[in-house]
Amino acid sequence: MIRTSMVAALAASLALSLAAMPARAGAVLDRVLAAKTLKVATDASWAPQSFMNDQNEMDGFDVDIAKEIGRHLGVSVEFITPGWDIITAGNWQGRWDMHVGSMTPTKARAELFDFPAVYYYTPAAVAVHKDSKAETLGDLDGKRVGVTATSTFEAYANQDLTLDAAGAPAFTYEFKPGEVKSYANSTTAFDDLRLGDGTRLDAVVSSLPSILDAEKAGYPIRQLGKPVFFEPLAVAIEHGDKELSEKIAEAVKAMQADGTLSKLSLKWYGVDYTVTQ
Repeated sequence: MIRTSMVAALAASLALSLAAMPARAGAVLDRVLAAKTLKVATDASWAPQSFMNDQNEMDGFDVDIAKEIGRHLGVSVEFITPGWDIITAGNWQGRWDMHVGSMTPTKARAELFDFPAVYYYTPAAVAVHKDSKAETLGDLDGKRVGVTATSTFEAYANQDLTLDAAGAPAFTYEFKPGEVKSYANSTTAFDDLRLGDGTRLDAVVSSLPSILDAEKAGYPIRQLGKPVFFEPLAVAIEHGDKELSEKIAEAVKAMQADGTLSKLSLKWYGVDYTVTQ
């Protein structure tokens, strides 16, 4: 009886240990192929990267990239739209399989994620209200600056940015804000900036494509100075599925080879951001 109890206890302990381990390699890919659906997390309000169009459908550069990856895998794509802070926190627990949302692959994030492929490089820039008296980035010293929470834009504004991914050019801090206000996304920050120069914000740090898109949409804002940094942006998945990572890398490589990446960049930005600028 004692021996039987010990064996049972050991078996139970082993079962708990196995349950706590990451899913075996290939488990996510197997699930995706079995369901014939790839669940992709991205932002629903970050044009032109990803947004809801007039037909109430997800659209944009990142959305098209995700669809192309799904096509290479032979599956359909379903979009999930959690907050950026939820995505970057990790511990997805199968709620989605992949993130295509312009994430910068840093060493800190690499503790949680694998980055199968960089698919474009984008400039980060600073926007001010069109009535702003600021003429240079240095004029924003001591000002209130809006950013997306847990983003590289927030890190830059806080002068705590490390770009350690391949292909990232060196940068310098061009100004020191007096206050950094964090938002769920850039659109919300632009909404506060549009209220007037200094009303709630003096500037917003965001991606240059998002700033230009907001201008086209009628926001009374303008880019101030040159881009403050350039960042490589990658597809992200959680650790533990080497096969899925390899399939995604193959898909992006094929899109680079046949010109699909460049075509999609030109479609959404009018510029080929798939090469280092």
